[in-house]
Amino acid sequence: MKKGYDYILIYICLALVVIGWIMVYSSSAVVAEITYSDSFKFFKKQLLFSLVGLIGMVVAMKIDYRRLSAWTYPILALSILLLVLVLIPGLGLSLQVGVARRWLTTPLLTFQPSELGKLALVVFVAYSLTKKGEKIKEFLKGFLPVIFISGVMTLLVILEPDMGTAIFMGILTMVLLFIGGTRLSYLLTVPLLAAPALYLFINRFPYGYRRLMAFLHPWEDMQGMGFQIIQSFVALGSGGPWGVGLGDGKQKLFFLPAAHTDFILAILGEEAGFVGIMVVILLFALLIWRGVRISLKTEDTFGAHLAMGLTSMIALQVIINMGVVLGLLPTKGLTLPFISYGGTSLVANLVGMGILLSISASGEKK
Repeated sequence: MKKGYDYILIYICLALVVIGWIMVYSSSAVVAEITYSDSFKFFKKQLLFSLVGLIGMVVAMKIDYRRLSAWTYPILALSILLLVLVLIPGLGLSLQVGVARRWLTTPLLTFQPSELGKLALVVFVAYSLTKKGEKIKEFLKGFLPVIFISGVMTLLVILEPDMGTAIFMGILTMVLLFIGGTRLSYLLTVPLLAAPALYLFINRFPYGYRRLMAFLHPWEDMQGMGFQIIQSFVALGSGGPWGVGLGDGKQKLFFLPAAHTDFILAILGEEAGFVGIMVVILLFALLIWRGVRISLKTEDTFGAHLAMGLTSMIALQVIINMGVVLGLLPTKGLTLPFISYGGTSLVANLVGMGILLSISASGEKK
C-alpha cells in the first residue's frame, strides 16, 4: 500500500535546522567578527551547508531506498577508502589540524569522511541484518562479519585520531545488532575486543586520558582540561528558566571553547534557558518517535532495519552530545545534529532523513 511522506518528520527537521541557523549566528558572530572581520562568516557557511543538505534530503527522499541494498558494498568500500586516504599525508588531500587528520580537502570542498562513514555503516548493518536473517544469531556467520567491518572502520577513525566518533560507531553497531536479534552474550565480547585499541589510543594520544580525568575531576584542573566543561556549567546555570535573551550570552565571548559546534547546547541554555533546551529535546523526541514509527510500520525488512538505524544514529548522537554538555559524559567531540555548526555532519544527517522519508512513503504493514 503506497502512502505519502511523513510531513511531520519534514517539519521537525526544518525546525531544527532553523534553530541551528539562529544559534550558530548567535554563538559565533562576535568571534567571527574579531577573527575574520565578518560576523556572518559561520552563519553564511551554515546556510550553504543547509542548502546542500536539504537538496540532498529531497533527492534521497525521491529515490527508492531499496536501491541502497544493491549499492551497499560499493558505498561501504568508498567510505573505507576515504577513511584510509585521510590518513595518508603525502597525497596532499588530508588536512591536518594539530595532531588530527580528520578531513579531506579538494579545490571545491573540505569534508569529514567519518561523518559519511556513519551513514555507510548504518546501510551496511541494515543490509547484513536483512540478508542474514536468523543467521545473525550465529557467531561466525552472522555476528563476526558485521563486527569485523565495523571494527575496521572504527580503527581507521581511531587512527585519525577521533576517539569520540570511533566510540559512537562502535556503540551504534552494537545497538543495531541488539535490535536485530543478535545474542547479548556476543555483544558483551565487543568491549573485550575493543580494549586493546583503547589502550593503544591512550598510550599514543594521552589527551584522551586527560579528557577522562577532566570529566571525573573537572574542578581539579579548572584552567586546563576542566575549563571547557566548567564554562558549560556556567552557561547553563546563567540561563535559568527563560535565558538571558538571544544574543546576550557571555560564555560565547571566548570563554566557552567550541561554543558554535560541540557545545552549542550550552549557549542555547544560556540564552533561551531551560525552556529553550526543553523545546529542542521535545523536537528530537518527536523525530525519534517518527523514525521508530516508520520502522515499525514499513512492510520491507531492509527498510525497517534501515529506518531504525538512521533513527538510532541521530538519537545516539543527541544523547552523547547532551550528556557531554551536561557533564554526564566525557568530552567526545560530537556535534548536536542539525543545530551545531558543521558541514559534513549536517549534510549527512539531512541525507539520512531523506532516506528515512523515502522509507516512510514506501508502504505500511497490513
